[in-house]
This record gives sequence, C-alpha cells and structure tokens, in this order.
Amino acid sequence: MHPNLKLENIRNVLIRQEETIIFALVERAQFKRNKIIYEKDGIKLPNFDGSFLDYILRGTEALHSTIRRYTSPDEHPFFKNLPEPVLPVDAYDFPIKKTDVNINDRIKEIYINNIIPEMCVEGDDGQYGSSAVYDVNALQALSKRIHYGKFVAESKFLSDKETYLSLIKAKDEAGIMEKITDKAVEEKLLKRVALKAATYGKEIDIVTSEPENENQKICPNLVADIYEKWLIPLTKKVEVEYLLARGY
Repeated sequence: MHPNLKLENIRNVLIRQEETIIFALVERAQFKRNKIIYEKDGIKLPNFDGSFLDYILRGTEALHSTIRRYTSPDEHPFFKNLPEPVLPVDAYDFPIKKTDVNINDRIKEIYINNIIPEMCVEGDDGQYGSSAVYDVNALQALSKRIHYGKFVAESKFLSDKETYLSLIKAKDEAGIMEKITDKAVEEKLLKRVALKAATYGKEIDIVTSEPENENQKICPNLVADIYEKWLIPLTKKVEVEYLLARGY
C-alpha cells in the first residue's frame, strides 16, 4: 500500500485540514454576509462576467495553476481552462486512481447559500475584498478536505477488495455508502472539531492566559453542524463517486 494511503497518515492529514478549515471560517466570520459579492454583476468588473467572488477565485486559481498546484492529486480547481504551469510538472506517483470526480460546484453552492448565512451576521459592511479573500481560503480548504475522500476511499477499498469489488460491479451506491460509513468515527470527529473551534475561536487574556468565554469568534456548535450537515455527507459522496469511477 502507498504510504499516503495508510490509515495513520490519512488521519494526520485530516486532522491538519480540520485546523485549516476552522481558522478559515473564523477569519470569514468576522465580516458581515456581504451578499453582493456572490451576485452576478453585483459589483461591475472589467472583462469578467460573473460574481466578485468568482473573479477573485478565478484569479487565485489562475495564479496557483502556474505553479503546479492542480497537478497534485489532492487538489481540485473550481474553474476549468486554467493556465499551464510555468514550472516543470513533477511525475507524481499517484496513490489513487485518476478520475473526473470533482464536486466543487456543489461545494461552492452550499458554502454561499447555507454556510455563509449561518456563520456571518446579515448585512453589508463594505469589506468586499477581505470577505472574498477569506471566502477563497475557506472554499479551497473545504474542497481539499472533501475531495480527500478519494484517498480515504482507496484505502478502504484496498483493505477489503472483495467486498468493494462486488458492490462496484453491481453499481450499488447504497451498499457502498453503508460500507464506508462509520458512525462512531463520525461522532468523534464532531466532538473534536467542536472542541477545536471552542479553543481556536476564543480571545486569550494576556494576564491569566485563560480563554475569555464571552469573546467567541465563532460558535463551536456551528462548526460541528457544518461538518455534520455538509462536510461529512459531501466527503462520503466523493468516496462513493470515486469508487464507482475507479474501475476494477
């Protein structure tokens, strides 16, 4: 088995990603919703037909594409037709099968329509640039975490090939979903991210070095809800789609 597919390595990656996501959400939550940045032509932009967020996201991905970000198997762009890398492309030893599974459109839709309204105070504070930059950070972190389900799925597949091959050949989506689901692990995950959010989202009193409970930057239960309602189901969706697409 490829080292990147060993359970301990996967667990360590996912835990690091939790922290990246929580910090990204904390940063975005400091600004109001600023709904105009998600509306097509809400802010007039030269030579661009789309929302202000898409403008920033597309520009960020275009730059990152030139330095090989999207040649890595754990990175998935939101936009197509990005520039070619200016650096030589490394010959990666892909630990997973190459597939076209990419649910970033769905991730962005949920982020804008569900996560942002729950996380941010309603209204407009004029902080459009900062809000969009933190949106990009959050979207990229969420996308990476959700699409890492491919690595999780491949590891599970290799641990029980016979069962998974039978389910894949039968195109049994419900059976695959049941097979990959571990409720006990999910419950531990939800408790862990809520605890991290409670810790990272507090101001620290420099005199006592104790967190100030009244100065929460983001509600810990909200972060756990985001995982429960969106991240976990979307990750499992990627796992199922990947397993069906990977072949035998």
